[in-house]
Amino acid sequence: LAWTRDEEFFYDTFHPAGVVKINSGIDKSGKIQMWDYHVYFSGTRGSDTIYDVPNAKTTSYNEKDTSPVHPFGTGAWRAPNNNTNTFARESQIDIMASAAGIDPLEFRLKNLKDEKMIACLKAVAEKFNYVAGKSPSGRGIGIACGIDAGTWVAHMAEVQVDKAKGKVRVLRIACAQDMGLCVNPEGALMQMEGCMTMGLGYTFTEEIHFEGGNILDRGFDSYNIPKFSWLPKLDCVILDRKDKPPQGGGEPAIIAIGAVVANAIYDATGARLYTMPFTPERVMGGCFPDA
Repeated sequence: LAWTRDEEFFYDTFHPAGVVKINSGIDKSGKIQMWDYHVYFSGTRGSDTIYDVPNAKTTSYNEKDTSPVHPFGTGAWRAPNNNTNTFARESQIDIMASAAGIDPLEFRLKNLKDEKMIACLKAVAEKFNYVAGKSPSGRGIGIACGIDAGTWVAHMAEVQVDKAKGKVRVLRIACAQDMGLCVNPEGALMQMEGCMTMGLGYTFTEEIHFEGGNILDRGFDSYNIPKFSWLPKLDCVILDRKDKPPQGGGEPAIIAIGAVVANAIYDATGARLYTMPFTPERVMGGCFPDA
């Protein structure tokens, strides 16, 4: 069986259009005290709180609990649903850090007991030559982290935002990864770089438009995937864990790309984007509503 490109787009399944709502609270010292996480129709992979919070709850709603939401089939996309949940969690963490007036890296480290995540954050900060600053600083630097397939990852990114056109250019991304024993370092490095490249797609352009069950995007003329011309400088660190069991390396580095870019855009502009992908129209509406 050979499908045309048009048929492939029409008959395929798509990543679910999830919604996440979070209520959270911090005390005067900047410690997170409450975390109430609700994810609708996007699964629980990556929805773990990961931070040290004494009062935390995660609630997931799926289409079996309600009337059907998606008029077409939904299915797996690289690191299924973790991209959505990591984007939501790490955006909320940055919102709290900014409200507390604390550097976003310091805020994360202040609220973590997970030694693997702490090590990843410190490793990526060293690789990135990170200089602390309260967000929004105007520099366009973002931080995000997460866990997938038994592997811990942390990212830092630097962006430039074009006020006239609403376009975002990613200048560089660094990633630190703890995947236990790394059996094939070169292969793992290629997977990390591939994940960060592919992640730019769901971050900026990969969006399906539809009317009812009719899929309007039927080819790559309207559905844009990442190009080599988009690529920023990519730096990777694979933590040396020869005494630990090997874990997954094919998907983890993709999960925080949307989050790290969103946080970098906020640091550059002081505006928070809540919906991916970050199209020029959404960037202009969120960052420069009067432009």
